[in-house]
Amino acid sequence: MAVTYVPYKAKKLLNTYKHIDGGWFWNKYSAYPYVGCQFGCEFCYEREPKYLPYPDPDDFDKVIKIKLNAQELLRKELSKVPVDLISTGDYQPAEKEFKLSRKLLEVALEMGFPILILERSPLITRDLDLIKAINRKSFAAVLFSASFADSKSAKEVFERKSPAVKLRYKAMEQISSQGILTGTAFMPILPFISDLEINLEAVVKMTRDYGGSFVLAGSLTLSGYQKERYLSVVSRNYPELMPKYDELYQGNYQPSGAYWGLIANKVRELCHKHGINDRMPRWIPQGHLATNKRIAEKLFLRVYDLELEMENKNKIWAYRKAAWTIDELDRDIEEVYAAQGIEGLLAIPNIGKQLAGEIEAVLKE
Repeated sequence: MAVTYVPYKAKKLLNTYKHIDGGWFWNKYSAYPYVGCQFGCEFCYEREPKYLPYPDPDDFDKVIKIKLNAQELLRKELSKVPVDLISTGDYQPAEKEFKLSRKLLEVALEMGFPILILERSPLITRDLDLIKAINRKSFAAVLFSASFADSKSAKEVFERKSPAVKLRYKAMEQISSQGILTGTAFMPILPFISDLEINLEAVVKMTRDYGGSFVLAGSLTLSGYQKERYLSVVSRNYPELMPKYDELYQGNYQPSGAYWGLIANKVRELCHKHGINDRMPRWIPQGHLATNKRIAEKLFLRVYDLELEMENKNKIWAYRKAAWTIDELDRDIEEVYAAQGIEGLLAIPNIGKQLAGEIEAVLKE
């Protein structure tokens, strides 16, 4: 079926999140010029009910809505918010005609906002001039999405319309050669299909070989129509796996914690083996709150460590809430500590004795 483009004027473009995406992409904002995706990957979380923008879910990759006024909206909306990392850019085939992702990058450059682009198309290299300019002025990072290390077999089942994996990594190499932070969003890792060790290591190794400095591993979530569609594809192509999926998910949104801890730890081990990271470094703005951001970064990374260690959920949430609190604190934590010592740290919400001690140790470094 041919793809239909539906141009319209949006009322709003910028999404502002209550908290930054701590420990993962680190973005505070997102802004995208298109609705729907022509690549139409069978596992895409945007097919879930809370994201799906169409009454008929099959329109997701067949009817692409074009926000013609995206550039004007972004300029207006960014003028009203503090500078922070914005996730933007969408290089699906519609971009060749409408060039709206490029226009959004022009706005980010003009207004001094750092950017994060998560992509699976080599078309992004067309705008390398703008990405380089943004990186010189503030910060730019480009992640390439991949679930497989090659374009055969399973890749053709689940992401048939996406660009070849090798083309994505050649684009990564080109971007990395310009000094721009890049890596792989290894998401989603499909249970019993792309979680085999040979594929895990191949993705990590390709990332390193093509200039990437990190791999972020993410699990497959299943919900609503997206769950039905994905499992129907598995049933047709891998019927022997259906009982395993039933056991692994048991009707839940995510796979069991024990399974995911095993996979995420394996990716971490492989990253260490090949000399890259399993976390993305955070962009931290200059200014009197920079120390707050650095301490929050350490706490967010500790949250991820605790999750992989299958720690008590209450402990994990204690670190997460402390990270949010420090990240959003409007006072310089160094000044608080200098004036009041550890008692000043304990007076900050969500900071108990153990966390205050850890923060004190960082401040003394």
